[in-house]
Amino acid sequence: MDELIGRLATNASIDGAVAEKTVGIILGFLRSEGPSDSVQALIDQIPGAEGAIEASRSGGGLSRLMGGGLMAVGTRLMGLGLGMSDIQNVARELFRYGRDKIGADQMGKIIAGTPGLSQFA
Repeated sequence: MDELIGRLATNASIDGAVAEKTVGIILGFLRSEGPSDSVQALIDQIPGAEGAIEASRSGGGLSRLMGGGLMAVGTRLMGLGLGMSDIQNVARELFRYGRDKIGADQMGKIIAGTPGLSQFA
């Protein structure tokens, strides 16, 4: 996880704590909306990913009120202070990292199999 957080902080120019929360939110979204086998393969390659996903769920009632889907993820990320260009940069860096870890084919399955995600690839 530290490697991914460092890459996001450096390459997407965001704070490390924000990067960690962002990873948890995005991976949690992928787990609920994406192709489960490919997403789990990615999560398994990121030490600490399960903890980050769990920590991102502790948003309480507000998270439940926002529902799910890509719009809810965007709203949560904007709540961390990220703008749309920041979110795109983070997503692209996360996808690059994923390609390094599980290969382009598996990452392509995640992107293609998750509603709305292709616009960030």
